Amino acid sequence: MASISIARRSSRHLRGALTRLQGRCLSGQFQNPPSALPDGMPSVKTPIPGPQSKANQVSLENYMEASSIPFFIDLPKCSGNFIVDADGNRMLDLFGQISSSPLGYNHPELLKVASSDQVLYNVANRPALNRHPPSGYAQDVHDALMAVAPKGLDGVSPMMCGSCANENAFKVAFMWYQAKQRGDVGFTMEEEVSCMRNEPPGSAQLSILSFEGGFHGRTIGTLAATRSKALHKIDIPSLPWPMAPFPQLKYPLDKHVEENRQEEQRCLDKVKSLIAEWRERGWPVAGVIVEPIQGEGGDNHASAEFFSQLRHITKQAGAAFIVDEVQAGVGTTGYMWAHESWNMDDPADIVTFAKKMQVAGYYMKKEFRPKQSNRVMNTWFGDIVRMLIAKEAVAIIKRDNLVELAAETGGVLLGGLKELQDEFPGILRNARGQGTFCAIDCVDVNTRDRLITELWKNGVHTGPCGDMAIRFRPSLTLTPAHVLLAISRFHKALSGM
Repeated sequence: MASISIARRSSRHLRGALTRLQGRCLSGQFQNPPSALPDGMPSVKTPIPGPQSKANQVSLENYMEASSIPFFIDLPKCSGNFIVDADGNRMLDLFGQISSSPLGYNHPELLKVASSDQVLYNVANRPALNRHPPSGYAQDVHDALMAVAPKGLDGVSPMMCGSCANENAFKVAFMWYQAKQRGDVGFTMEEEVSCMRNEPPGSAQLSILSFEGGFHGRTIGTLAATRSKALHKIDIPSLPWPMAPFPQLKYPLDKHVEENRQEEQRCLDKVKSLIAEWRERGWPVAGVIVEPIQGEGGDNHASAEFFSQLRHITKQAGAAFIVDEVQAGVGTTGYMWAHESWNMDDPADIVTFAKKMQVAGYYMKKEFRPKQSNRVMNTWFGDIVRMLIAKEAVAIIKRDNLVELAAETGGVLLGGLKELQDEFPGILRNARGQGTFCAIDCVDVNTRDRLITELWKNGVHTGPCGDMAIRFRPSLTLTPAHVLLAISRFHKALSGM
């Protein structure tokens, strides 16, 4: 792909191109966007959603609730960083299938893998990986997952989705915690009998501490730790687990240093008090889960010092530290794993992943592997087909230096967003981000939703998050040239409001 060839440039040439683009983008002059890109240009022919998307939605509504679908897509016509809807509208995709597209659309090397005999036989004969994996599976696990494992984590457990990954991360944290309490003694008869009645001591009274604004999934356990939207949780029985405040930083950061330091300390002090309180309640905190950047909750950030102190607190409390990298992981922040930016020697006990990795699961330290078989188990134990795609995607990410590209492209994107908020202070504020994992707030939710629609009209696809933010979650093949086009179209959309 031509977009990949851009990513393959030497760092010297890429930095030179970046400097030239930043000069154009950050100057506030958006009148000279690129007239062509290697993977195409936007072309909007109908309102979005168009008549075909609307017809498709009516048909789907016969069988399921489908109001969350903004438009349907024509996958064969999508290419690179451009999404094409069912009505032929072509948009620069900065949403990336909710942050799950690693290399954009129809990457030729991924298509080649998808058409291989290895994928064909695994599609036609889906194996139960925890019973009868294909020969060579260990090498596939290494090449797809362990080749990019976070520092200090030497085990992995594939799963089906991000919720599954976090749910089972909770389970192994509980098993680890109870094993420490139990020592080398096996399960007692009382534990075996009482757990079948959902009663202690077999069903241990333990908790996971999570943060206000966090999103970790929609299964029963992860929903108990999810704190982003009431709609996710209403009517669902839950668990009495603690919620700590997550820092609400003020922007620009360099003008609110002391205020933000105090805010982070307030949150850390609350974590300490909650751990003590829940121990007294008889629901000790066995694990703490946190996102490096709260995605669904509104792209909320915290400093590396905050996470370092949080890690220290979990160690003192004897609780597992679980880092949820489902949305922020796999290169988008300019690091393979967002928590790498904390620059810590021992950053996590468990790291969960999904989305851009294609296959989901969690990495863990050796002591978190259950000693008995079948304690973490399901029939398919991940998805071998998606793992084979991940294997190729990881190889391409490393070969083409796409993590580094995301860091440099993200600098242009964030600079452009800051320029836009300066020019349109009545509409935009709080531009923030790391790599291409960026967001900007609108003054209210109605303005945000209207702006997303205006961006569609101008050939740019983004998505909402939190109460009033627009988030950017492009593929790793996005280049500074794509961003220059996006900022130009963003400017045009804002000018029309």
